[in-house]
Amino acid sequence: MAMKCEYCGKAPSYGNVVSHANNTRRRRWNPNLKSVRALVSGARKRVKVCTACIRAGKVKKAA
Repeated sequence: MAMKCEYCGKAPSYGNVVSHANNTRRRRWNPNLKSVRALVSGARKRVKVCTACIRAGKVKKAA
């Protein structure tokens, strides 16, 4: 499964790490994903959701 939020679509972003000596290397910043049991169209389902969506209340957690 891809490292992508199932609610907002947030995915890894890419860029460079730049040292003091201006050496660069590629890296990626991953979203902070959590596996959550949520109600999706009335049924319990395990979804990967970013913590920003959980805090914003976009995810209805299953009991």
